[in-house]
Amino acid sequence: MFTGIVENLLKIFDINKNRIVIENVYDDIINGESIAVNGVCLTVGHHDKKTISFDTSEETYSKTNFRYIKKGDLANIERALKLGSRMGGHIVSGHIDEVGRIEKIKELDGSYIITVSVSNTKYVVEKGSVCVNGISLTSFNVKPESFDVSVIPHTFKNTNINLLEKNRFVNIEFDIIAKYLKKDESKITLNFLKENGFV
Repeated sequence: MFTGIVENLLKIFDINKNRIVIENVYDDIINGESIAVNGVCLTVGHHDKKTISFDTSEETYSKTNFRYIKKGDLANIERALKLGSRMGGHIVSGHIDEVGRIEKIKELDGSYIITVSVSNTKYVVEKGSVCVNGISLTSFNVKPESFDVSVIPHTFKNTNINLLEKNRFVNIEFDIIAKYLKKDESKITLNFLKENGFV
């Protein structure tokens, strides 16, 4: 489980259909732990002082923006949430729903408005949460196949959002509560959400 608050921006040393290797800046990584790389939940397979390696599947490679990134690119990194930690973003599983495309990036008073196109926005809520490349952001101006997010200067500077251009591809994870609500609108109630720890 993650929150969408990016901790580091780390270089990709190698990437292919079966493996991704990133730089290591941590001294307490353990094999088997989960780390979100551009919002994708991956399991540490091997690490040393310089690198962290993850095995990946064909499914992961084909359903994420991993197929578009290359050696030398920078990835957003977040380690799994610890019990008792502050919940700064929103509930993020690290399971990518689809790859979106950047339509437009516009600077506005020091912040940035980014328009992202997706296949449809049935899980995107006006003023709700959405995860873009592992970053917890607020969606607005929701249209049938696109939505906007506003990125503050700190987030823009400290994530790979600042490297994006028009037509680049990004990993999208829709809000888990919106997905549950859409799955079975008749059974999801406030009591259901409370009983299952969502509110």
